[in-house]
Amino acid sequence: MSTIVSVAELNQLSKEDFVQSINALFEPAPPLVELLYSARPFSSYEELLDYADEVIKSRLTPEERIEVVNAHPRIGAAAKNLSQMSLQEQGIGKELTNEEKVLERLKELNQQYEEKYGFKFVVFVNGRSRAEIIPVLEQRLNNSDKQTELEIGLTDMLLIARDRLKKLSVN
Repeated sequence: MSTIVSVAELNQLSKEDFVQSINALFEPAPPLVELLYSARPFSSYEELLDYADEVIKSRLTPEERIEVVNAHPRIGAAAKNLSQMSLQEQGIGKELTNEEKVLERLKELNQQYEEKYGFKFVVFVNGRSRAEIIPVLEQRLNNSDKQTELEIGLTDMLLIARDRLKKLSVN
């Protein structure tokens, strides 16, 4: 099991080490991490995640919000481009049936999504296979409102971070 430093230790880290440590919860997202770093100390990781939610909703510019969403890897991306947590979340290596067809369809849908909305599709996989994400992505492509899609992606990004926190043990 992967570990993260205690919140007390996190509060004392240099900026570089803080960024490295917090990337276990969030994919590298500089605008968000910068504000989290400057808001220390936190009394718990839950407080940090609640603050991240607040920052995303009220302090980031629209461009920064897109940058935060775009920090996440594409669903179905090549394993070499994924963080260890993303590999586990996307179930890489677990599904073999129709793998190439699933990856090709996800690639097509990701491209359509990014062309339509201007940012990456982010979803809280929550144990679902990549094949099970295809209908979710197809449905989300039918949404007409870019702002709604961005909100969904940011909400799911925080769900991912909260889930990662549950899976990581604290040193």
